[in-house]
Amino acid sequence: MTLSSTPEFSGGCQCGAVRFHVRGALGKASICHCRMCQKAYGNFFAPLVSVEAERLAWTRGEPARYRSSNHVARGFCADCGTPLTYEAPDGMALSIAAFDDPSAIAPVIVFGVEGKLPYVDALAALPVRTTADDEVENPFPTSIQSYQHPDHDTDRWPLEGDDR
Repeated sequence: MTLSSTPEFSGGCQCGAVRFHVRGALGKASICHCRMCQKAYGNFFAPLVSVEAERLAWTRGEPARYRSSNHVARGFCADCGTPLTYEAPDGMALSIAAFDDPSAIAPVIVFGVEGKLPYVDALAALPVRTTADDEVENPFPTSIQSYQHPDHDTDRWPLEGDDR
């Protein structure tokens, strides 16, 4: 929030080549289980939040786009592949997970349930392990160095000394 109480949100792709800023309220947040969204996200569903185009500014780079149907284009980072947008004649939506604080954007509706995979509702009942739990049996996670862009805006990216 700003001093004027206008909500502001930032986000971007995994590598930092594309960043965005939204000034003003977001629209309805949703999850879509349709097969097209599953393939676009390489996941069980797509988490999206609608945004008015005039509230959205691309602050670093801009998404590449793939026309996934006669009505929809999907924006993504051409460098790292992060899904970023769903663009249709009735509006635009941004990927919830691409926001710097996705926990602030809770879905309120589910679409495309005809494509919902049969085991999705049972995922919460699966055994869970934290990364720390996993490190006990597998030291690999402790050696991971993240090259992801941090969850906040930066003046430049990659940072100096980054050897990628």
